[in-house]
Amino acid sequence: MTWTYVFYLLGATYIVGSVVGWILFAYLLLKLWLQDENTPKEEKIVIPWITWVWILGMLMMEVALIIGHLDYNLPVSQIIKSSIGWGKGWALIALYPLAGCLNIRPQIIYRAACVICFQTLVISPLLIAAPLLNLPQTLYVSPLKAIGAGLGPTFFDVSLYAVDFDGQIRQRLFTPWGPALGFVANIYFTLSVQEKDKKWRWYGIIGAIYMSQICKSRLAQVCILSTPIFIFVLSRLIRPYILMLLGTASVIVGILATNIMNGIAAFWAGFKAQRAASSRVRAALKEIAFYRAETEAPIWGHGILQMGPHVVEFMPIGSHHTWGGLAFVKGMVGFYSLAIPMFLSFLFLLIKAQSNRDAATGLAILFILFLYTFGENLEILAYLYWPGLILMGIAFIDTARYE
Repeated sequence: MTWTYVFYLLGATYIVGSVVGWILFAYLLLKLWLQDENTPKEEKIVIPWITWVWILGMLMMEVALIIGHLDYNLPVSQIIKSSIGWGKGWALIALYPLAGCLNIRPQIIYRAACVICFQTLVISPLLIAAPLLNLPQTLYVSPLKAIGAGLGPTFFDVSLYAVDFDGQIRQRLFTPWGPALGFVANIYFTLSVQEKDKKWRWYGIIGAIYMSQICKSRLAQVCILSTPIFIFVLSRLIRPYILMLLGTASVIVGILATNIMNGIAAFWAGFKAQRAASSRVRAALKEIAFYRAETEAPIWGHGILQMGPHVVEFMPIGSHHTWGGLAFVKGMVGFYSLAIPMFLSFLFLLIKAQSNRDAATGLAILFILFLYTFGENLEILAYLYWPGLILMGIAFIDTARYE
């Protein structure tokens, strides 16, 4: 994690994030093979049932992928290519939580997140000066791009800044686009809050907030404000003062329901108006994806993304929305292969979070993932937010042994 910027300069961030999950999986299999009745309890690998749910769900993604390809008579070469993509995407969303079954201390992940945020603050003068000095937006594209066949150059380039369609300057740093940086910033913020050292904790918090602002992502800003509030309440549902607070709030909400609904509607209208063109394209992509999924391939999906019409700026149908993408590419099977693990994990972590801080952090990670299903495709960015997935996996097991 702390070498993130080094890998970024080499153009290797995508490759490292994709490979580390499989390396940890191989190490876990080795530990399982070697353990016996004499293995100390704290060293034994125990895979909780909720982790198995994620494993089965992501395996069903591959099943849906293959059947979707066969339904549309796509060539074997395309099935192989898409399966490799599955191994670098959906598979990681199961492998990294599985790696949480290893004897990994959460504090290591918390500190590493703070270090990355601190490094971002250190290079912030360069990020500010680059557009003012008219330095090139992209310095170079790594030759490692040859390994990532089918991926755009933004996964392998070194960018100082980006100019949005409306002329605004936004940063994406080691991520492929601005909103992805906001996604990572929220993950790092959640991890940094748990750091015990006060100095590093503040470095992490300030750095994460800084990243969420320079990416100019609306969802990132909403998420970084709402996540701490929701998790504070959800992880304390058994506390009397929270129950009293919720009871009082329900009465107030009932009295002011009309005003609150009007306020929410006004906020949402203003939220979409900030980037009206982007909101329009995203809404159209989602609508087309669900409509075509329902009418053309409701069970197993279309197998692959397809180029969209002019109304969505020729962006692929199934992109920019995880649920729409699953419905279009993998049908109902793929949709529920993510929905069921997410729902069961929410219930599992909600109960556990009442008495365990790491479980509360895992619940926050899951909450962020859920919010971003409406603005990103989770699988394509798994190589970036994998530290959060490992922490979620740690939260699935008996984290008391790490206290």
